[in-house]
Amino acid sequence: MATWQVQQAKSRLSEVIEKAQNEGPQTITKHGVDVAVVLSIDEYQRLSGQKKRTLVDHLLLFGPKFDDFELPPRQIDPPRDLNLFDDDVDGESAA
Repeated sequence: MATWQVQQAKSRLSEVIEKAQNEGPQTITKHGVDVAVVLSIDEYQRLSGQKKRTLVDHLLLFGPKFDDFELPPRQIDPPRDLNLFDDDVDGESAA
């Protein structure tokens, strides 16, 4: 496992990532103390027990479920009187 000082890792980040992918984990030190490790995503997933997920897998695992929604009780309103065919034309009532 290669060791990089923080300033080195910052200025050569692309190289650190490439080495993590091809050679394995890369340790980063600050004032001589190990503070971080850069891993390839494949190595991280292997260590964490994760597998690569498709979008469908992700939505099925983390997306909303039908039982997540609570609908308010349905309110039944009485029908409205629209008076579409009122006998009152021009404001006068037929007598």
